[in-house]
Amino acid sequence: MYEIVRRKPPAREIYARQLEEMSVATRDEAQELMVARVQKLEEELERTRKAGLKRTVSPLAGLWSHYRGGPDRDAQEAQTAVPMEKLRELLRSLSRVPQGFTPHEKISKLLETRARLAEGSGAEPFDWAIGEHLAFASLLDEGTPVRFSGQDSRRGTFSHRHAVLRDVRSGRGYTPLSNLREGQGVFQIFDSPLSEAGVLGFDYGFSLDTPDWLTCWEAQFGDFVNGAQVVIDQFITSAEDKWNRLSHIVLLLPHGFEGQGPEHSSARLERFLQLCAEDNVQVCNLTTPAQLFHALRRQIVRPYRKPLVVLTPKSLLRHKHAVSTLQDLAEGSFQRIIPDDTVSPNNAKRVLLCTGKVYYDLLATREEKKRDDVAILRIEQLYPLGDAHIKNALAPYPDAKLFWVQEEPFNMGAWYFLRARFSLRRIRCICREESASPATGSASAHKLEQQRLVEEAFA
Repeated sequence: MYEIVRRKPPAREIYARQLEEMSVATRDEAQELMVARVQKLEEELERTRKAGLKRTVSPLAGLWSHYRGGPDRDAQEAQTAVPMEKLRELLRSLSRVPQGFTPHEKISKLLETRARLAEGSGAEPFDWAIGEHLAFASLLDEGTPVRFSGQDSRRGTFSHRHAVLRDVRSGRGYTPLSNLREGQGVFQIFDSPLSEAGVLGFDYGFSLDTPDWLTCWEAQFGDFVNGAQVVIDQFITSAEDKWNRLSHIVLLLPHGFEGQGPEHSSARLERFLQLCAEDNVQVCNLTTPAQLFHALRRQIVRPYRKPLVVLTPKSLLRHKHAVSTLQDLAEGSFQRIIPDDTVSPNNAKRVLLCTGKVYYDLLATREEKKRDDVAILRIEQLYPLGDAHIKNALAPYPDAKLFWVQEEPFNMGAWYFLRARFSLRRIRCICREESASPATGSASAHKLEQQRLVEEAFA
């Protein structure tokens, strides 16, 4: 092969011959152009060597001049709360449809719920979908464009979002988030094909040119992100280190062990945590609508730009305890760790640290057993998370036994990550046995495993 390449004439000679054949330049003229060009390049090289010139190009110019990355410790927390009256106004807009529009009966009830919340005291509970809608609506009202894509995103895989409504008689669509007021931010939501690498790659590229947009990609189930792993490894988690390119794309990955089998249980939290270094991404496993509201708003309100990975729930979308209130949105803020305010630290003999949906399983068991000596702390943001956050959360329980509880098998989830990074006093992990598969394919086996897990947490 090398001998064949050596026998080939250089590209310059081939080009010069073509110019001669086309009567554009003679062979001598082409030679003169080549000599002049080489001489110019040699002169510039010599000048650069003597002057020590070094061209500095920053990718954080132009559109990106107002944003920055870097260490999490240098990023100030932002005010993400929204005034109560503004939330009510947004809910009223989200509850309206055009005159003559006939929504499905179930959608009519959803719209009635939004309208009722708008006129309530502010202490009425609402579910995950309303928290998400208010996050988008509040940003749109402030002029921030929102782009959202994923499989079945307009309706929501678990039929919870209903961002695009359909007239049951004519079939025409209506998007309340696009009709909040005149002059609002652009809202785009797309049902994308099952081509995760392509779609996430496009959305990541989109985020590089739109630092002022909220750009979200949602997997139908969390494990669908497996098909886009190359985009995550080579771009999303490493671009700031390799090329000083920032992105604040949001990955929403449904995660939770519900007995739906190995392919519909895990968003592979352990993979994301293994990729965490130098404050390159934010990884959250949230348990309330308010936490999602503040996390999404924080992506835009802060000038700090980092990708955000959110393990989102499935069964919690309509769970009676996984709720928030308008007061939480108007007066609260994002919490990296949610403390347990229901158990006195003086009574606590055991402290259960956990993240995500398993918290509600532990809460139900504690209520059933009437245990007032077990505190349950929720780690909502697994990364970045410093020793100080953990120490402050555990400070009220100096003598209590400490346990990490996770639904995932021993070799998955956050256990290895926590043990490697934090100076925790003696702690034991309560989880499923190690496994090559993320979850069992048997619903009955799943229930037995889950029962054993929560029972061990209170043993």
